[in-house]
Amino acid sequence: MSLKQVRTFARYNAWANQLIFDAVAALPAGEAEKPRPGFYGSMVGTLNHLYAIDLIFQAHLQGREHGFNTRTTRQTIPLEELWPKQRALDDWYIDWSDSLTLQAIDEPVRFTFVGGGEGEMTRGEILFHVVNHTTYHRGLISEQFYELSTRPPTTDLPVFLRDARPTLD
Repeated sequence: MSLKQVRTFARYNAWANQLIFDAVAALPAGEAEKPRPGFYGSMVGTLNHLYAIDLIFQAHLQGREHGFNTRTTRQTIPLEELWPKQRALDDWYIDWSDSLTLQAIDEPVRFTFVGGGEGEMTRGEILFHVVNHTTYHRGLISEQFYELSTRPPTTDLPVFLRDARPTLD
């Protein structure tokens, strides 16, 4: 993985998160919090899960404890409070990717999984996981838009590259 790819993925993730948060916020009152099938119980519950996982892997990249014993926030953070927190975290990943060196991409990071067991991934693999994991769950949220007869935003990587490709060195 190149520095340009790492930096592009960090920016793509922030861009796609902006689109999904904006779309969820624009739903009729109560729809984002409405109980829905799935492990995280609602669109906002799923967004809280994404935030928690991003925080967990941020801590792994920083070599510190994250304090989570589950894969979601302790209490569901309301959407209007969650978005500024997620945006700040997305900005952190962009800044982190901008400060990364080519050698650091392949540097291994050891950690303990929330569910137990030891893990090891390179810094590049961690970022790829964060982006891939978030993309997966944004897809689940997008599917729930169709239940409301509403079209979700298109958050695909090729659309980002067409509409918002960053200029990177």
